[in-house]
Amino acid sequence: MKKLPLIELTINPDDNSFVSAVALVEHPAIESDFIAFSKNQRLENFSTNEERRELLGAAMIPDLPIYRNSEQSGEYVATFSKATVRQIAQVFAQKGFFNNTNIEHTLIPADSYIFQSYITDEAKGIAAPKGITVPDGTWIVGVKVLNDTVWQNIKDGSIKGFSVEGIFKMVDTQTTIALSQIPDLDTALDDFEALVNSLTD
Repeated sequence: MKKLPLIELTINPDDNSFVSAVALVEHPAIESDFIAFSKNQRLENFSTNEERRELLGAAMIPDLPIYRNSEQSGEYVATFSKATVRQIAQVFAQKGFFNNTNIEHTLIPADSYIFQSYITDEAKGIAAPKGITVPDGTWIVGVKVLNDTVWQNIKDGSIKGFSVEGIFKMVDTQTTIALSQIPDLDTALDDFEALVNSLTD
C-alpha cells in the first residue's frame, strides 16, 4: 500500500501566514457538508416573509488527513492540529475577515458573510449542529447568503460545503500515512485531475 508523508499545516500571523477567506464549494476537502436553513418565517414588525438563507457547517476539522498534490511538494497528506484550528479561527476573527467569502476559491464573490463562528468543545457544552458529526476542536461557521444565484446553487446541490483558503507553514511530521486512511481519496484524486485538465486545456 502506497504511503505518503504526513505534513502538519500551521500558521504564523507575524509572517503573513493565516486563513483569509472561506469558499463555498461543491467538494469540501474536509468532506463535511453544511446544513442549509431556508424556512419561511414571519417576524413581528417584519414586513416580508422570505427564506432565511443561512448555512451552518464545519470550516475546519482537526487531525483530519487531507490528500494534496502540488508542483512544489508533490503528493502528501495535510492535517491541522486542534491548537492550529483554534488559532486560525481566532486570527480570522481578529482580522475581521467575516465578509471574505468566494465561490470555489476564485475571484467570484459569494455575496455572503459569516455571522457565526465557534470551536466545538464537548466539555463546555459547545456542540456541533445536529446532523453534523465532527470531533472536538472543529471550527463551525454560520453564513448568511445574499445572492439569489448562489442560494439556488446551494439548493440544487452544486455547492455543498465550506473550504478555507490561506497561506500555511508546512511542518514535516517525519511520519507517513497509507492512502487507505484518507477519507474519500477517489474524490480528491478526481478533483485534482479535473483541476489539472482545466489548467492545460
